[in-house]
Amino acid sequence: MFLKPGDWIKGESLDGELIIGYVDSLLPDIPDGAVKVTVVTSDNDKKIGKTIPFLSKQVKALPVSNVSNKTQIQFLIDLALATGDKEWFMKLSSELKSMMQHVME
Repeated sequence: MFLKPGDWIKGESLDGELIIGYVDSLLPDIPDGAVKVTVVTSDNDKKIGKTIPFLSKQVKALPVSNVSNKTQIQFLIDLALATGDKEWFMKLSSELKSMMQHVME
């Protein structure tokens, strides 16, 4: 598996907790690979917002999806704000602005 920082993943902790988050950094010194994941959502609320290590075999990359409507972009903008990702926020805001201009034409 070839993960890189910023990739969205889903996985299961050793305690059986389901998580969705993004790769914060790689831990190449661990045999078979490992990543540090910033948890965005989980069935254990105490994990949300924390950055925790996972073995690469514990996680699976989520497919990249294309955003097609205003509601989806607004949700992702909220997510970008929650995760502090300024670059992603700016990109999404620009997409929303462009979408709104097309509607007004």
